[in-house]
Amino acid sequence: MALLTLRNIGLAFGGPPLFNGIDLQIEPGDRLCLLGRNGTGKSTLLKLVSGELGPEQGEVVRQQGLRVALVSQEVPPGVGGSVFDVVASGMGNAAELLAEYHHVAHKLALEGGSELLQRLENLQHELEATGGWHLHQAVNQVLDRLQLDADADFFSLSGGTKRRALLARALVAEPDILVLDEPTNHLDIETILWLEEFLLRQVKTLLFVTHDRAFARKLANRVAELDRGRLYAFSCGYDAFVERREELLAAEVTRQALFDKKLAQEEAWVRQGIKARRTRNEGRVRALKKMREEHRQRRERLGTARIQLQEAERSGGLVAEAQGISFSYEGRPIIKDFSTTIMRGDRIGIIGPNGSGKTTLLRLLLGELEPQAGQIKLGSRREVLYFDQMREQLDLNKSVQDNVGEGNDTLIINGVSRHIIGYLQDFLFSPERARSPVSILSGGERNRLLLAKLFTKPSNVLVMDEPTNDLDVETLDLLEELLLDYSGTLLLVSHDRDFLNNVVTSTLAVGKNGQVREFVGGYDDWLRQTGDEEAAVKVQSQPAQEKIRPQKERARKLSFKEERELESLPDTIARLEQEQEKLHTTLGDPDFYKSAGAEIAAINARLESLELELAEAYRRWEELDSLKG
Repeated sequence: MALLTLRNIGLAFGGPPLFNGIDLQIEPGDRLCLLGRNGTGKSTLLKLVSGELGPEQGEVVRQQGLRVALVSQEVPPGVGGSVFDVVASGMGNAAELLAEYHHVAHKLALEGGSELLQRLENLQHELEATGGWHLHQAVNQVLDRLQLDADADFFSLSGGTKRRALLARALVAEPDILVLDEPTNHLDIETILWLEEFLLRQVKTLLFVTHDRAFARKLANRVAELDRGRLYAFSCGYDAFVERREELLAAEVTRQALFDKKLAQEEAWVRQGIKARRTRNEGRVRALKKMREEHRQRRERLGTARIQLQEAERSGGLVAEAQGISFSYEGRPIIKDFSTTIMRGDRIGIIGPNGSGKTTLLRLLLGELEPQAGQIKLGSRREVLYFDQMREQLDLNKSVQDNVGEGNDTLIINGVSRHIIGYLQDFLFSPERARSPVSILSGGERNRLLLAKLFTKPSNVLVMDEPTNDLDVETLDLLEELLLDYSGTLLLVSHDRDFLNNVVTSTLAVGKNGQVREFVGGYDDWLRQTGDEEAAVKVQSQPAQEKIRPQKERARKLSFKEERELESLPDTIARLEQEQEKLHTTLGDPDFYKSAGAEIAAINARLESLELELAEAYRRWEELDSLKG
């Protein structure tokens, strides 16, 4: 039985429909990734699921006693106190009692005293009487699991640690559905990897919005996309969804082209005059009116941003050279004895845990910060643009137009005069949105605005500190293409593994104690090279007999039965994949959900079984094929 069902949901907020009759079911075990362009209503849909909002049309059917916990993008107003207070607040009515018990126990440990001891005993009795003692243990277990300091002040935490505390608050409520809105924002790669494994092990049913393609690929077993007020759900992983969505969009373009051709023919016919007014043609005229209305109500897919970079004259061949540089802060080494040479055209990724010194390394390489040891040599004719992840270059009180134009109505872009409104439309800001204050923009819109502001100026060195936060997948793809075509030098700090893989040609990994190491390639290349190093160390420490054992295993011959099994496996895999594709096609049809009923659960169950059967078939095929070789 579905945990939650959305039926014919409509929502408009007084303007064009945000949702136009959407349907969705969330079953136990679903890990549903919700995708869509910026502004299509993803966060609003999450609030509908969590109960924070109600629909203007349709109904939300919840299983009796259903518990849903939402972790939003931004820290909710009014959240404060110690980490324990914040996490315990997820317990509802027991939160105040739990918080007081924790604070009294902490104060007693520091100061002692009979009054505190008596108060602690009274609180313990109250907790036992209300069942709150079990809840206190649950809070402590979640704090330990998420490696949080219970007594730390919430306001003093980094953005990533705040997100972890809010996740802990959601988890202590033991929700039936955990809802996450952009959970990887402001997290470093190490924490994202931890979060992926944690969610896979500890959370059964999950609904999440993300721009991180690797995160979606790892977690999702279902994908839904919001597009022009409708919701399209697919029972498949992220990569399969991308392929099927492209097929559906291509089919839509073909259908609309045929429709428009037919409409043009009918319009030409009706303009012939008297023949269209004859009685026997009234039906054709009515059909034409219906086609006109259908065309008028058509919601076109959101356009693609037309982002352009202005390139300055080429910099010198040398951009920056570091020789044995070091930098410490309050006695803690941030960068230690690091040397590198950056040449014109290099595309360098910088990775490392939050607080490890990535931004400090950037500032050293740009000459904005003097090293405390070693030397920095800067190249000539550098024109630097800096994308700041905190978006401090934006004035929230000014309009979008004023932030970019700085009081001017026109801009010179690649030698051509452009009106500011037209330029902003290239970045998907409508004229109305261009006149709005920046304070009302979403996170993705603010990132696009910062790109628009920066790209009004020419550059030959582009520095981007976490540029991918909140950007939708289409804009990410476009930005990747733009950076690949950029002939200048790129320094990129990012936690987006796919973005790094697709854009950079070398990687600087900032580690503990100020160590910085340089690797060829992107994130996966760094991962493979560090893995190879660890594997080499393990092999060198193994006895000689253990080292040669795999060669002996590979030398074994296939039995007659195994040879027949190997021959039959390709046909088995093809049959399973055909069945899987047929079921995906069924679930991808919106009309199917209008009358499917219990059949939906049966198909989802069969798909899960097929995934396991396919995985086992591929594993067995690889095993037998390696023995054959």
